[in-house]
Amino acid sequence: MSIQGRVYSVSQVNGYIKDLLDRDGLLSGLFVRGEISNYKMYPSGHHYFSMKDEGGAIRCVMFRREASRLRFRPENGMKVVAFGRVAVFPRDGQYQLYCQELSPDGVGDLHVAFEQLKEKLFREGLFDQGHKRPIPRYPQRIALITSPAGAAVRDMLRILGARWPLARIVLLPVRVQGVEAPGEIASALRYADQHRVADLIITGRGGGSMEDLWAFNDEGVARAIYDCETPVISAVGHEPDVTIADFVADLRAATPSNAAELAVPDQNELFAALFQYEARLEQAMGSRLERNRRELERLGRARALQDPLYYIQDRRMLLDYQSRRLVHGLHGTLAVERERFARLAAALDALSPLKVLSRGYALTTDGAGRVLASVSGVEPGDNVTVRLADGALRCRVEAKRGGENDGGKKEVL
Repeated sequence: MSIQGRVYSVSQVNGYIKDLLDRDGLLSGLFVRGEISNYKMYPSGHHYFSMKDEGGAIRCVMFRREASRLRFRPENGMKVVAFGRVAVFPRDGQYQLYCQELSPDGVGDLHVAFEQLKEKLFREGLFDQGHKRPIPRYPQRIALITSPAGAAVRDMLRILGARWPLARIVLLPVRVQGVEAPGEIASALRYADQHRVADLIITGRGGGSMEDLWAFNDEGVARAIYDCETPVISAVGHEPDVTIADFVADLRAATPSNAAELAVPDQNELFAALFQYEARLEQAMGSRLERNRRELERLGRARALQDPLYYIQDRRMLLDYQSRRLVHGLHGTLAVERERFARLAAALDALSPLKVLSRGYALTTDGAGRVLASVSGVEPGDNVTVRLADGALRCRVEAKRGGENDGGKKEVL
């Protein structure tokens, strides 16, 4: 192969192409629509990815300075519109899109950032109802974390003063819009909670665009609200406006004015309730006094009070009657028991051995006191005791003789 003309180095070719692209008016600043793929963010803060469509792909880079301004987190598969310039990186000769701005295609970047943070915090449990703290019914101190110059703070102070003047209001002034606002709001929340400034915290601002309200969609503010042990009411914008702070707070109010109404009771309503309770108490006391008066009148008409001697005589007659009944009852009971005792004594007497002895019989026992029922129980020479009706005889057996059963023929001496 023969070489004709000038020979260029790879670096020269890449440099020449770079110069061509840099001088191209179209490629120096254009919008590109596509789908993110191969997305990766390096520790340096630089973002590297590709944008593709049905017909091709282009490599992209977004350096840390530009990436720090993103309101959302790029993800693979997300359709975006990028603004930047196309240039060649001379070292490897590949051209790429150097992104200066990046936004979701068809949806605002703030909306995407809102949904991404909302999903993230939801998964972490920052919206759980079980973590919500109850709002005190009668707060003594209320901290307002808001702008000191806005209409919102004036409305809240007016309503709080009218409804519940007993509460002490502590204003912690912060910016509610701009780059510095999220940090100031989060710091004020932590200060109020850690120093126990109040029983209740209200944070918020008046209405505005999504950009105006964005400080209350900040992750740092959301986590500061979640970490508060003091109950927090979020009051951002108007009824349709919903922020991340609303999801994390213990109570969401539609407006700052509504927050003031939810935070404290209405003293006029309490006075009305007290008057109602007072009227009911007076009515109850009056009814009881009337019942007692009627009972006292009834008792006053009783014979016992009108004629005490008659009452005493009547009671004495009743006592005499009861006494007679008692004595009569005792006499009757004694007679019945006396008769029953006599029957039992007669039956016992009939069964007594002494009764038998009175008819001429005797009871003989041996020396051990055992009753002798047969002559076989003794021998001549034994001592026996013969018990009669009126006493006992100490005897000695001289001889014994069999009874009628053996014919009386046997005699032992």
